[in-house]
Amino acid sequence: MSDVFNGLFAKYPDLEPCRESVRQAFEAMEASFRKGGKMLLAGNGGSAADCEHVVGELMKGFMSPRKLPASEREKMLIHGEEGAYIADRLQGALPAISLVSQSALATAYINDVAADMVFAQQVYGYGRPEDTLVVFSTSGNSANVVRAVQVAKSLGLATIGLTGQGGGRLKELCDVTVRVPYAGTPDIQERHLPIYHALCMMLEEAFFG
Repeated sequence: MSDVFNGLFAKYPDLEPCRESVRQAFEAMEASFRKGGKMLLAGNGGSAADCEHVVGELMKGFMSPRKLPASEREKMLIHGEEGAYIADRLQGALPAISLVSQSALATAYINDVAADMVFAQQVYGYGRPEDTLVVFSTSGNSANVVRAVQVAKSLGLATIGLTGQGGGRLKELCDVTVRVPYAGTPDIQERHLPIYHALCMMLEEAFFG
């Protein structure tokens, strides 16, 4: 694995028990993007903020500028000088959607149907077999997250959970569960961040050099 992967555990030796699951999570994410898939993300509270954070790292340059390849740049030049401006400012993206952002849909579904089915409905609408669903739940038992994973598995998506040491229901449901060795919510969320930063950097290296 890359220097980023090894560096994660050198800097955070308490995460050593997660080494294999982090590797598996990266391989599942990379395989999804190689197949033209996208990443869907879901979580609640601080974990919802983590979803937004991951999207921010994947959809634009993180540690590298991700300049457009010549073939993509050429497509923009049909707009003349403006095309050059556009091409100079676009960056390579790995498609990722934070399901927590859609407040109109979410509030309507909570009010009209069922609160625990909001993310599940979004997965049903967006999800394709080549996609990956990444969920954050410190307990591993968040009902709306569990429902989303159940629907994702029914549709053939890869499923990755980031949880605490117990893993909850996600431990059995997800294809890969990264269980950080802590029980308290702040401690768990503090360790989720370096893990997904490392995953995003590894994906950037894999797709953009």
